[in-house]
This record gives sequence, structure tokens and C-alpha cells, in this order.
Amino acid sequence: MDQFVFSVIVCLVAVLLDRLLGEPRRWHPLVGFGRFAGLVEQRLNRLPEHKGRSISLGLLGVLIVVIPVLMVAAALKWATDGWAYLLLEALVLYLAVSIRGLTEHGQAVSSALHGGDIERAREQVGRIVSRNVSELDEQGVAAAASESMLENGADAVFASLFWFLVAGIPGVLLHRMVNTLDAMWGYRNERYLNFGRVAARLDDVMNWLPARLTALTYALLGNTRLAWRCWRTQAPQWDSPNAGPVMAAGAGALGVSLGGPAPYKTGIRQRPVLGKGPVATAGTVNEAIGLVRRGVWLWLCLLGSIAVVAALVCARVQTG
Repeated sequence: MDQFVFSVIVCLVAVLLDRLLGEPRRWHPLVGFGRFAGLVEQRLNRLPEHKGRSISLGLLGVLIVVIPVLMVAAALKWATDGWAYLLLEALVLYLAVSIRGLTEHGQAVSSALHGGDIERAREQVGRIVSRNVSELDEQGVAAAASESMLENGADAVFASLFWFLVAGIPGVLLHRMVNTLDAMWGYRNERYLNFGRVAARLDDVMNWLPARLTALTYALLGNTRLAWRCWRTQAPQWDSPNAGPVMAAGAGALGVSLGGPAPYKTGIRQRPVLGKGPVATAGTVNEAIGLVRRGVWLWLCLLGSIAVVAALVCARVQTG
């Protein structure tokens, strides 16, 4: 039980560090990991047309990039203890969550939209989505940014907190690595369809429960009835088993319509509409950011309350 209390304290410290410092501007570990993963993919992904062998090489690629990092995490745990290890945990979790970074990216889009600078808004949203932003109008930019805030809130923020609480540094590192590999290798095109399949499935498994906890969080903090209805009826139509509940519940909680057709480099992708209400605006982006931030504090307050109660119960048992 003491371990849970310390883990909650680490979560609070990591969130405060993120609020104070934001993302590192240089030498972010995930950037280095992404470059290494890219080199591994270039070396291994040479037979995309051979399904079975390509899947096997994708599995090998995942193991090559993930195992060394987990071995380093295990070595640090063995070599460090006490307050030094708690500080290390806080630092790793701070680097994994990206609340302030998410906020800054979203606000850059909404500020450009509020200022009527559609070209700058397209440029800013192009940094966080993979769409063909040159074809997006003002509403399309606002919708893309809002969807990114909701989905990345689940992937980068809530899932990181969840996996840290479940498995400490190894858990949060494994999740962030798998999530990054899915973002790099999980495309459904000729090159990555088979090679990236293992990374995509691992990401689906690791995000299944965190995504639904995130959807529940969004629902509790917004229009709960509409969010629940959208989650139940619209999420199954989405092509991602985890993004569907998150984005449907988020859109319902905000009372707006997201989803729908969107331009990508391969053409217009026909997507179902999520949520219900008016189309997205610059204000919707800020509301989505606020939903994520309030959700983090809800989690911290709930976890803190559980930790306090657990500590009091343990103290009573020990003295009784």
C-alpha cells in the first residue's frame, strides 16, 4: 500500500513538472527513440509484399527497439532506491506525459483561427495531424485540432498515468514506445500494413482500458448523457477500437460534431460523424484542452483520496 501512495505522489510531481517546464525543447528521449526506430524499420522492412515474413520482421523490429530500453529501466531500478528512485520515476513520467505540450499545440491552432489567419492555422495543425491540411477550411482545421486534443489526451496523458500506476517505469516506457511505434509503423498502406501489424495490435491492447477510462472521464466532466449515448452508438463505427470511444465520448461531452470526411494524402477518407451539435470552432479546441486538463486533476484528486484513505486504514491496522 505504501508503494501506491508513493506512486500517486510521483504522478502529482510529474504533472507539476510538466506544468512548470513543459516539453524539453531539445534532446527529448522520444525523438531519439523515434530516430532509432526509423533506422530499424529501414533495415528490416524490405519485403512488404510477403505477408508472413513481413509480420515476423515487424515483430523482430519491435523487440529490437523495445528490449534495450526495458533493460536499461531494469538496471536503473536495481541500481537506485529510496528517494533517488522516486525522483527518477517522476522524471520519466514527466517526460512521458505531455499536458502542457498538448495545450501549447492546441492553443497555437486556436489563436491563429481567432486571428483569422487560416494559413498559419493550417501550418500549426499540420504539426499534430497527418491530414492534407492544405485542403482544410476553418471548420476542418478546428475539427482536426479538437480531435487531436481528445485522442492525444488519451494516448499521451491518461494512458501514461495509467501504465505508471500499474507497472511503474517499465510500464510507462513500454506504453510510450509501443504508442510511438504504432504512430510510425501503424499505417494501413502497402509498406506498413504487415510490418506494422504487431506494433498496431500491441498498441490496441495496451490502450484498451486506458482509452475507456479516458472516455468515462470526458463523459463525467461534460454533457454526460450525450457523451454516453455517442460512445455507445457511434464508437463501434470508428475504425480504431480505442480512438472511437475516446473521440465519440469527447465530442458528446463537448456537445459538438466531429469526425466526418477528411482529406488525407491518399484522398478523402469517409469517416462517421461523432458527437452531436454545431461544428467545431476555435473555441472547441480550447474546450477540448480544458476537458483533458480537468480530467487530469480529477484523476489526481481521486487517486489522492484513495491514497489518503489507504494510508489511514494501514495506520489504524498497525496501531490496533
